[in-house]
Formats: sequence, structure tokens, C-alpha cells
Amino acid sequence: MFQGAAALSLDAKGRLAIPARHRDALTADSGHVVLTAHPHGCLLVYPVPAWVPIRDKVLAAPSLDPMSAMFKRLFVGYAQEEALDAAGRVLVAPSLRQFATLEKQVWLVGQGSHFELWSDAGWRQQQEAMLALMKTGLPPGFENLAL
Repeated sequence: MFQGAAALSLDAKGRLAIPARHRDALTADSGHVVLTAHPHGCLLVYPVPAWVPIRDKVLAAPSLDPMSAMFKRLFVGYAQEEALDAAGRVLVAPSLRQFATLEKQVWLVGQGSHFELWSDAGWRQQQEAMLALMKTGLPPGFENLAL
């Protein structure tokens, strides 16, 4: 399970050093990860075994439906399978860095089965939006949540 938020840096070549505590679980079975775009403006980082059923479900949607076609273009069209190098770094393709406006400072945010990769500015916006939303109450399904 992937959880927590970590401030990280992309190097000059666009590589991201995956925290050591997540490397084995993230690359289990294949030694690769899949990075793809998300409509909220971040990237998703999946272990290959977790990505394959999602990809297959997206690809099974009707191609002539405009909404399905947009999802295919976004999720599958941007998907990049990458191997971690010996130093535990993964290359974030230029097209993905441009999509998510990633610069040097980024945030890797655990989401259970995968990570979100945010630009520093994008993550700060998400935090502000979360705090503002929490003032209006809990989202549906969380009414009985006790912390």
C-alpha cells in the first residue's frame, strides 16, 4: 500500500528518485512502473500489475463514444512504461512533464494502489482546495468517519 506525501526533486534529465521504502513494491513482478496523465493535472504512477486491469478496462470502452475516446487518449495515450535504474530513479517523459507542468520540485502522494505525482504549485493548490472543501463538510460516503 502506498501512502504518505514526499517532496522530491526531478534531476536535470527529468528523472525522479523513488523513495527506497517504495521501490520493491512499486516494481514487483516486472521491475517497471507505468506513468500516465490524470485529468486533475497530475501524473499517476502504477506498478505494472495494478495498471494492466485499468488499461484493459479503459481500452474495452467503445471507441466511437466521445467521452470514452477522450479517456483512452488521456490514460492510455500518455501511458509510459519505464524501468527504474540502478539508483532507483525513473525517467518522467518530457510529454508527461509538460502535461503536469513538472519542474524541479515535485510531490509523490500515495493513493493506496498507486501514487500521484504533482508539481509543487499543483500540490499546493490541491491542499488549499482540500482545506476549503473540508469547511463545507465531508464528502458523500464519509459521514460516519471517525479519526
